[in-house]
Amino acid sequence: MIQIYNAPDKTALGNAAAALGGDAIRAAIAAQGRANIVLATGMSQFEMLAALVRRGDIDWSRVVAFHLDEYVGLPDSHPASFRRYLNERFVSLVPALGAFHPIRGDAPDLAAEVARLGALIARHPIDVTFAGIGENGHLAFNDPPADFDAAEPFRVVSLDERCRRQQLGEGWFPSFDDVPRQAISMTVPQIMKSAFVVLAVPDSRKAEAVRGTLEGPVTPMVPASILRRHPACHLFLDPQSGALLTKAAGD
Repeated sequence: MIQIYNAPDKTALGNAAAALGGDAIRAAIAAQGRANIVLATGMSQFEMLAALVRRGDIDWSRVVAFHLDEYVGLPDSHPASFRRYLNERFVSLVPALGAFHPIRGDAPDLAAEVARLGALIARHPIDVTFAGIGENGHLAFNDPPADFDAAEPFRVVSLDERCRRQQLGEGWFPSFDDVPRQAISMTVPQIMKSAFVVLAVPDSRKAEAVRGTLEGPVTPMVPASILRRHPACHLFLDPQSGALLTKAAGD
């Protein structure tokens, strides 16, 4: 079941998501001396990440961070690179961070990169995953129809047109043809292994996907709907992203 939290605006949404997720990180450190987390990117995560890095009560030296996805072929110097995004908005702002394991989308051998990431995350069971929901309902870069039974933790995926148009619409690329057609993405089963999931999903652009996630069937055609089967998933909405909902709860 997905626990829903309604915030009055995007800033309050980000603050609340960071508060809950930060508390979960602290709880993991208290219980086991460390915490392994996954971070998301995109416009929906701006406020959440800004609030998270302001937390002065987290021992970041005990935290290992991964991220959900990265475009194939983009160097980390590209304005749309998710490695660059996270270095600017998170890693450089918490210099005591224990470790950050970026996805190298421009690796010369993608199979080797996917294997490297899989081996790393196998040694770091994830305590907290911060994520969003795409306009097409995608989870990470698992576009519909998503593979709910993928065996590997990461894989190379193809991006559908609606996903690519979202990236263009958010201003990350100068033209549609510049948006990469592939990415390395964390798979749905790997995301579902996270002990705790925090979804920050603002804006009217996401309202249709939010309704499909919460009120339609659990289906690969709405990849984020699988999170209704997660035991500890928390979804933060603003009035715009929740505008199409007709039910008070997510399941």
